Amino acid sequence: MKRIVLTGGGSAGHVTPNLALVPGLEAAGVECFYIGTENGIEKSLVKDIPFYSIEAGKLRRYLSRENVSDVFRTVRGRNEALRILRELRPDLVFAKGGYVSVPVVYAAHKLKIPIVLHESDFTPGLANRLCMRKAKEICLTFDSKEAHGGKGILTGSPVRPSLLEGSAERGRGFLGFDGSRPVLLIMGGSLGAQAVNEVVDAAMDELLASYDIVHLRGRGNLNPALEGRRGYRQFEYISDELPDVFQAADIALSRAGANALVELTALQIPPLLVPLPLSASRGDQILNARYYTAQGLAAMIDQDALTPDTLIAALADLYARRDEIMEKMRSSKNLDGTGNVLAVLLNELNLPGGPHEPSGQTATET
Repeated sequence: MKRIVLTGGGSAGHVTPNLALVPGLEAAGVECFYIGTENGIEKSLVKDIPFYSIEAGKLRRYLSRENVSDVFRTVRGRNEALRILRELRPDLVFAKGGYVSVPVVYAAHKLKIPIVLHESDFTPGLANRLCMRKAKEICLTFDSKEAHGGKGILTGSPVRPSLLEGSAERGRGFLGFDGSRPVLLIMGGSLGAQAVNEVVDAAMDELLASYDIVHLRGRGNLNPALEGRRGYRQFEYISDELPDVFQAADIALSRAGANALVELTALQIPPLLVPLPLSASRGDQILNARYYTAQGLAAMIDQDALTPDTLIAALADLYARRDEIMEKMRSSKNLDGTGNVLAVLLNELNLPGGPHEPSGQTATET
């Protein structure tokens, strides 16, 4: 039986695409294992396949005393990954990004285990930049100018099959909405989006005049003052009922993380995107949002321009263009990111049974 080690962590966006691949891999007879960190979000999300923990130093783009100690953590993590990989003897390593992937990829390369990366964003993050030379192939969500040394294959991003199996009726029942008004889904990723939450709270009276609202506020960000408002439900995060909630949503207000964009497109939920600003990121969400807006798949507003008035106007315009955006979503390329990435992995494993024959389509210079 072929074996694959999946790795990635630090945020849900580095974990859930890996988990979306597991059913297809197992159906093809591949034994799956996961390497992550003990304290990362990946430990809580990976439940159905064996999980192994290593140390990993955080990768920073700024000066910090912790950079020195994190180098040693990364070296220890590489040594731990070497031991685990020697024990498991996998045929392939698939790395989704995040700092935990670096020691795993370096260990796999030393052991001559083939490596496939996946890059969700328009431009590669630091972890993937460090790993690209070690990889045999790099699966891409965006057809970007980053050609990735000729290794890039345009695949899209894996989407959990369970997300596509929800029921709008169950979702409205769970939320207590009667279906008489459009449902606005507000989400900021697994950690929430405090700046967005604050503007939403300030605009709540006007928003509730037009929408029923389900608001995923992030860990520790619930607002007790809004509890019990008619047409408003708030949660830190939703797990089991999320597919039903997605199906109940008519439009969304979201950050512009790549996985959120891929999922919203697959579910045909038109989003208003508020990307993380440069002051809080490397700018990847801004590029993601511009790309999707240019494709007609989303609307966008900069965080600096976000006020209650601009939010209300932008959402009204989004809802008015909802049918047009949904039609663009239906014809979007690479909707089947799960099948496309599976095809690449099964091809590397010399296994038949992938949903598609790998197209070998390389990323183009645009």
